[in-house]
Amino acid sequence: MPGPQISRPGRPAISLRVPAAGRPVPMYLTMVMDLFDRRVVGWAMSTTLKTEDTTIPALLMACTHRQPTPGLIFHSDRGSQYACEAFRLLLGKLEIKRQSMSRRGNCYDNAVAESFFKTLKYECTNRYDFDDQRQAARVVFEYIETWYNTHRIHRARSLGAG
Repeated sequence: MPGPQISRPGRPAISLRVPAAGRPVPMYLTMVMDLFDRRVVGWAMSTTLKTEDTTIPALLMACTHRQPTPGLIFHSDRGSQYACEAFRLLLGKLEIKRQSMSRRGNCYDNAVAESFFKTLKYECTNRYDFDDQRQAARVVFEYIETWYNTHRIHRARSLGAG
């Protein structure tokens, strides 16, 4: 079944946070992707799962790179970082009126984000034994900003979206 048809950037966005690297301290990567062209427009790495370290910085970066357009739907998993008052207030301040969350126990609702993280692990993080947090952050930055967003071929782009 084909996904939603997105006619321009800045309409639906998705987000997810997952462990990105495990040594010596766990790090978590939160990303926001524009479904129009599958670009990661916001992301944050953190050693904690606190909202102020994960979802808020990723959303603010996304809004710096792509101004949200009227009708934007922000979709995420059901994590407490997305459901908490601080994040919901920020959505309101940014005039993002619609928040969508995955159905309980249904990873397919967020399949594009899940696919990104599978690809990140396969093409990038699984190839390293990180010495420290800075190295992990640098490698993830280089992957997202110099490979994934600029050179990697995405099905949505090959169909004329980007």
